Amino acid sequence: MDRMAGDGVMRPLEGLRILDLSRVLACPFATMLLSELGATVIKVEQPGTGDETRGFEPFFDFGVSGYFLACNRGKRSITVDMRKPGGRQLIRDLVAGADALVENFPTGTLARRKLDFSELQKVNPRLVYLSCTGFGQTGPYATRKGYDTVFQAMGGLMGLTGEKGGGPVKPGLPVADLTSGLWVAIALLAALRGRDATGHGAHVDFSMLDGQVALLTIAAARLFALGEVPPRLGTEHPGRVPTASFRCKDDRFLHITASDQHWAPLCAALGLGDLAGLATNAERLEQRERIMAAMSAALGAMSRAEAVAVLDAANVPNGPVLALDEVVADPHVQARGSVAQVAHGAATHPALRLPFRFDGLADPSPLPAPALGADTDDVLAELGYDADRIAALREEGAI
Repeated sequence: MDRMAGDGVMRPLEGLRILDLSRVLACPFATMLLSELGATVIKVEQPGTGDETRGFEPFFDFGVSGYFLACNRGKRSITVDMRKPGGRQLIRDLVAGADALVENFPTGTLARRKLDFSELQKVNPRLVYLSCTGFGQTGPYATRKGYDTVFQAMGGLMGLTGEKGGGPVKPGLPVADLTSGLWVAIALLAALRGRDATGHGAHVDFSMLDGQVALLTIAAARLFALGEVPPRLGTEHPGRVPTASFRCKDDRFLHITASDQHWAPLCAALGLGDLAGLATNAERLEQRERIMAAMSAALGAMSRAEAVAVLDAANVPNGPVLALDEVVADPHVQARGSVAQVAHGAATHPALRLPFRFDGLADPSPLPAPALGADTDDVLAELGYDADRIAALREEGAI
C-alpha cells in the first residue's frame, strides 16, 4: 500500500512494520493510529470469522461494520490460525521482519503456543512486543476478564461521573478502550525509540486498569493533597467555580468555564454585578450555590445563541453542548477537515481524521480498511512462500 502523500512528502512512521494480533477496540485503535501515520500494519485475523467486530453494529448500507471500519483503516489483513503448526511458523516468519508486535490475548495464551516474547525474541532480538490485557501480566487480578466499563468502574472514572447525589454514570464513549489505545500507541513509539538507542527489543506489559488509574491525575491530586475523595458533581468542577453546563431558555445547554480574569467580564455580560466582588476562585468556591443559582437564572432567560454572543463579546470561555450530528456539521470542524470520505470498494463512507496537521511531513488521512484476509497471499509471497507452500497452509487450515 502506497503511503506517500500525493506531493511525495513522507508520512512520519514510514518504514515501521507492525504485526497486529489484536482484536476488538483498544489495540486495533492504536495500530490504526500508527497505520495512518505511515506504519505498515499487518492485521492477523482468525480464518473464516476475523476480528469479531466485523460482525458488530452498526452496518453501512454496503454491508460492512462501521465499528470495524472505525478502528482498522489502512491495515493489511491476513488470516492465520495460530492453533495450527503452520500458522505458528508463519507468525515466527512475520516476526523476523517486524519492528513490533501487538497482542491482547488473555494472559498466558500466546505462551502456551510458544509465541510469547521470550520465544519470539529468539527469532528477532530487536522486536518490541506489547501485551495489552485487562489487569496486566502480574498481580492478583492477572487472570480476571474485563471490558471497557469494568475498567471504568474499577479505575475510578465511573465513580467520579454522575449528577450530584446520584449514582455512577459511564461516559458516552468507551473511554477505557480508547484511552488504552492512546497509551498503547505511546508505549510502542517509546519502546521503538529505546530499541533504536539500545539495539535490543523489549516487552511492554500494559494493563488497561493501570491505564485508567494513570488518568486520575487531578482527582488523585485532591486525594493526595487534601485527603478528599471528589464527589460526583455533574458538569461542575470540585475545585473551580464557575465551570458547569447551564440550561438556556430554548432548552439547549451551554458550558462555561471561567478563571479569575474572566469573572468580572462574565458578571457584566450576564448582569450579575452584585457578584463581581468575588474576584478569586477561593471566594467563589465558598459561594458555589449562590453563584450557580444566579448564573442559572441569568442564562435561563437567554437563548443559547444569545448567551454565546454576549459571552464571546466579553471573551469569556464558553461552548455549546452539541449533539453528535451538530459536531460533525460545525463550521469549524468542517473547516479543519476533521471528517473525510473514504473509499471502500465501490462505496464511500465518512470517517474521522486523526487530529494532527504537519508542516514538512504528510498529514495523516483516513485509508480504506481491509476485507478479511485480502492480503494473505501477497504477504506470504513477500515472505518468500511459493504457491505450493501457500496451498499447503490452506489445506492445513492454517490460513
